[in-house]
Amino acid sequence: MTQEAHVTQGPLTTEAGAPVADNQNSETAGVGGPVLVQDQLLLEKLAHFNRERIPERVVHARGAGAYGTFTVTADVTPYTRAAFLSEVGKETEVFLRFSTVAGNLGAADAVRDPRGFALKFYTEEGNYDLVGNNTPVFFIRDAIKFPDFIHTQKRDPYTGSQEADNVWDFWGLSPESTHQVTWLFGDRGIPASYRHMNGYGSHTYQWNNAAGEVFWVKYHFKTDQGIKNLTQGEANRIAGEDPDSHQRDLRQSIERGEFPSWTVQVQIMPAADAAGYRFNPFDLTKVWPHEDYPPIEIGRLELNRNPQNVFAEVEQSIFSPAHFVPGIGPSPDKMLQGRLFAYGDAHRYRVGINADHLPVNRPHATEARTNSRDGFLYDGRHGGAKNYEPNSFGGPQQTGRALWQATSADGPTGNHPTPVHAEDDDFVQAGTLYRLMPEEEKERLVAGLAGAIAPVSREEIAERAIGNFRKADADFGKRLEAAVQALRG
Repeated sequence: MTQEAHVTQGPLTTEAGAPVADNQNSETAGVGGPVLVQDQLLLEKLAHFNRERIPERVVHARGAGAYGTFTVTADVTPYTRAAFLSEVGKETEVFLRFSTVAGNLGAADAVRDPRGFALKFYTEEGNYDLVGNNTPVFFIRDAIKFPDFIHTQKRDPYTGSQEADNVWDFWGLSPESTHQVTWLFGDRGIPASYRHMNGYGSHTYQWNNAAGEVFWVKYHFKTDQGIKNLTQGEANRIAGEDPDSHQRDLRQSIERGEFPSWTVQVQIMPAADAAGYRFNPFDLTKVWPHEDYPPIEIGRLELNRNPQNVFAEVEQSIFSPAHFVPGIGPSPDKMLQGRLFAYGDAHRYRVGINADHLPVNRPHATEARTNSRDGFLYDGRHGGAKNYEPNSFGGPQQTGRALWQATSADGPTGNHPTPVHAEDDDFVQAGTLYRLMPEEEKERLVAGLAGAIAPVSREEIAERAIGNFRKADADFGKRLEAAVQALRG
């Protein structure tokens, strides 16, 4: 039976067979508003996607981690009331998990792939998780497209291999990916180690201060070891000789007492600036140019203690962008909104409903007080205490104060595209990034992209992919087209 015999004709449907009207945009409360729980297609896709593999993570399966400290170096109380950021010199214990995205648990470290940068702060107000990458942007701007995107990066259901046709078909049909793909195939696409790369919160988050004022922020973690990358040739050799290269380097550097560290910076945007900003500040495929909002140093992150058991502390560690503390909250970023559901759902399936009770995941500087009981691997910690609220038996009570400030939402519900601001398009920042590169880096970028596009079997898929880079910069597209043609003979 041929592959074509398995193709299903007709409209895209839900699992229940109902036709899908819009598979590109999540349903929101007005244009630019938060995503609605009533968007059952979004929830169905994300929930199904989270359960497609057992027991390893569907994405970010290959990882390493370490404990350390975050130290505040600047006063940020005018912007946030978060207790762990309340005074200069204050230290908070952290756990940081690095990872690749596409590879499985046994894959090599030295590959061209984004790197996860998932950070857990064990604060006195509960755990705060910041789930980011080593790039400031991402491939897509709406979580409803995430399962489709990852399917193109994983093994094809027919061939069992990653297929260039799938990868470039999706990227070509999703031009918002052009910026991130330019990052991925640039010199920083293969870090030499986890220590020699930056980290980014990537998403936009809300900070709010004691007076209730709101600010939008982006996090940057600048490596103090300096940026160091691998060429494709170096990576190919290392991946074959030592698949565990990044994990080994991190562990051994800490064993030697050479503790890796990062200077922590934030970009801060007053809430009133967001509506009129030239780029949509909540679009994950865009950066805030530094000339608009210069990064401000706020702290230092150091890793200084290795896990004693990789499975217990790295594989069973869980991170969720929904884990906020007072003074920090979400933004209308549609990728972030989807991840607020998807990460917790993935952990409840993969590790279990009581994953938060494990030593690496539970709060270290305070105590979790909930009414959740029972479930797989429940340890009985609550004894006979009542499991409802309010109660008359001294149980925990609500505070009445939200962790973050409310944001306005108006307009009809519907599957709205992400709002477009004055200078928004899918190519402008990719073109800017290309033009900032030295000539030698441009040559390596074009060569890397050409090598990845040349194996595509269908001409229209290759041309559409090249066309996106041509729209970013005419010289970029012209050189890429010539390089692909040369490889194809």
